[in-house]
Amino acid sequence: MFGRRRPLLRGAAVGGAAYYAGKKHAQAASGSKGGAAKTTADKINELKQLHDSGALTDEEFAKAKDKIIAEM
Repeated sequence: MFGRRRPLLRGAAVGGAAYYAGKKHAQAASGSKGGAAKTTADKINELKQLHDSGALTDEEFAKAKDKIIAEM
């Protein structure tokens, strides 16, 4: 009777551990980005602010914007 249950319990334990590890990995990856992931629009708005302040030239702004759009 117990012989048939052990593989099921082992499978449940392994599956649960894998789920937990994957969830923690995803949280750690998003946490290393400084909290919530920025949207493409947020990134482009930040670039626009830098461009408007004069920190980026027109060419630098265009290249950075194209790079962000290519990452989508």
